[in-house]
Amino acid sequence: MKAVLCKEFGPPEKLVLEDLPSPSPKAGEVVMEVHACGINFPDVLLIQDKYQFKPPLPFAPGGEVAGVITALGEGVSGLAVGDRVIGSTGWGGMAEEIAVEASRCTPIPDMMDFVPASAFLVTYGTSHYALKHRAKLQPGESLLVMGAAGGVGLAAVELGKVMGAKVIAAASSEEKVAIAKEHGADDGIVYPSGSLDRGQQKEFSEQIKALTDGQGADVIYDPVGGDYAEPALRSMNWEGRYLVIGFAAGDIPRVPLNLALLKGCQIVGVFLGAYIARSPEQHRENVEELVRWYTEGKLKPHISAIYPMEQASDAINDLMHRRAKGKVVVAVRPA
Repeated sequence: MKAVLCKEFGPPEKLVLEDLPSPSPKAGEVVMEVHACGINFPDVLLIQDKYQFKPPLPFAPGGEVAGVITALGEGVSGLAVGDRVIGSTGWGGMAEEIAVEASRCTPIPDMMDFVPASAFLVTYGTSHYALKHRAKLQPGESLLVMGAAGGVGLAAVELGKVMGAKVIAAASSEEKVAIAKEHGADDGIVYPSGSLDRGQQKEFSEQIKALTDGQGADVIYDPVGGDYAEPALRSMNWEGRYLVIGFAAGDIPRVPLNLALLKGCQIVGVFLGAYIARSPEQHRENVEELVRWYTEGKLKPHISAIYPMEQASDAINDLMHRRAKGKVVVAVRPA
């Protein structure tokens, strides 16, 4: 089988396409014939040795796959050879075949094609866990989504609307805000890219308050970090919840904790990988709910680019340089 491998840490251009032996399933595993692999920001970090998980070299990036089960390991029940599934793998997904724990696989309906299925699990799973379990978002509350045109951002926009919130999309261009509005955002803010000076930070806070009737946001979903975190936190409503998703801006922010005291708000971490490991059954129920919402037409993954395996480095570069709008997918087995 062919696989895209990281054999030395560095930029995406160092990835290589090579032949590897096909895997065999261990107890509790299945082997999947991979049709499509969704690209996520952890892939950018993994290949540079900047992520909290550090797989041994060489490894294939790609933590989200869609395909067909071709073999079952000992003790696997509830799945069968021929089942169409999505799988959460951590890494290893950018390959024609992969062995993955059966508990990390969820069947998908026939109406769901492999490409959107591969763009579904991480973004919607992260946002669903964040909004439902960590923020406990309620109907009628205001939700500010930072980086709203990215993969997790657009998922949060759609899920916020499904859950009955007023959704405000914040992004770096009018085009990106427009995409978020197409996916259900009620309003939007264009914030400047790069470093923000004090005046720009204050303006950003005031824009958020203006769109929430002066109250501030009840929930803030932040996969961006950097200079945007503090002004966003300053715009929170009383007893708001600030969701720490990631740091796409590059810098991990240092925020004045007196703001949490003054606003009675919570700063809440969201780590989907650890949640799946600790609560696999609850995660499976969450994914089943997400798939049901997809079949009902409430969720629609936005895919800005599809690349063949030979151009996997271009797919990861799209995320690294923040060119992606929604998701980027590598078509392992083109339809």
